[in-house]
Amino acid sequence: MEKFERLFSYGTLQQEDVQLATFGRKLEGMADKLNGYKLRLQKIDDPAVVATSGKTHHPIISRSRSEEDAVTGSVLLVTPEELRQADSYEVAAYRRHSVTLASGTVAWAYVDARDLG
Repeated sequence: MEKFERLFSYGTLQQEDVQLATFGRKLEGMADKLNGYKLRLQKIDDPAVVATSGKTHHPIISRSRSEEDAVTGSVLLVTPEELRQADSYEVAAYRRHSVTLASGTVAWAYVDARDLG
């Protein structure tokens, strides 16, 4: 039986075209949210990533000063290999970090790399 990782996506990894290009399949997602984070846009300079997503700016999350702030998204089930593929898709501004979602689910999320200093 294959082991799955949980990946919290709040941005382009929720797009079907990005999933097909990155993982070769469409992923099922379960709605959830991440408290204590805020969302902003990050300029993407990698032409391959822009070509895949069709966007020059992607959402990125960072810790906020208020637990009332929250980012909504989807929990995607991915294989360890697909998680590595997601790592390759994300640019240097993002770092994969373990988070606990509002539901209590522990998942990986790509956060602002500056948060992890």
